[in-house]
Amino acid sequence: MDGLTIGGVTPLSTLDFPDALAAVIYCQGCPWGCPYCHNEPLRKIGGEGERDAASVLSWLESRRGLLDAVVFSGGEPTLQEGLAATLAAVRELGFKTGLHTTGMFPEALADVLPLCDWVGLDVKAPRAAYDRITGRDGGGRAAFASLALLLKGAVPFEARTTWHPGLLDEAELVALAGELAAAGADRWVIQAFRPDGCADEALAAAGQTVFPPDLVTRLQAAAPRLTITTRS
Repeated sequence: MDGLTIGGVTPLSTLDFPDALAAVIYCQGCPWGCPYCHNEPLRKIGGEGERDAASVLSWLESRRGLLDAVVFSGGEPTLQEGLAATLAAVRELGFKTGLHTTGMFPEALADVLPLCDWVGLDVKAPRAAYDRITGRDGGGRAAFASLALLLKGAVPFEARTTWHPGLLDEAELVALAGELAAAGADRWVIQAFRPDGCADEALAAAGQTVFPPDLVTRLQAAAPRLTITTRS
């Protein structure tokens, strides 16, 4: 894993790769400033909690036959040039590979997509609200370009959005449902905000998102061909 800066590892997860037991490797580095982020320490490369990449690869060798997949999360994994080589090395060990990405670098995603078996694309907001949520310009264009790339390819993926009602109101969720459907997406997962690890005290104080019982019905009316689910 030379060239990949790692901020942490989850040894076992049943949630981060569909229908598989997976380890999750958290890559450092993310230029966006989403206020609900629960991985604040991972934003800086070379910061606190950095893990030795060679030792992580050695540990993965010991997990052969016990795990099905290895998921690269972040931070933003495609920010790091060593991602492709690491994905290839993990595949050589016999693991499936998963990628959690914001889609902020469509060209980098295109480079590593042939090495992925599944992708979770984090769509932050409708285009008009993207810059407000991420604190950077141009995020919406990049994310929807990455969505288009995934829709044209053969790699299974999931589009998902973390929802905090204090950041996105329901009208903006409706707008996003329409934009995803117009782009050609067929499945969208809305994830509840969780306060654990969130550095924004005001957002964290509101606690975990509670979904209104008829939210999916209202969103489905705006995008009837889009399969919408919630995840707490």
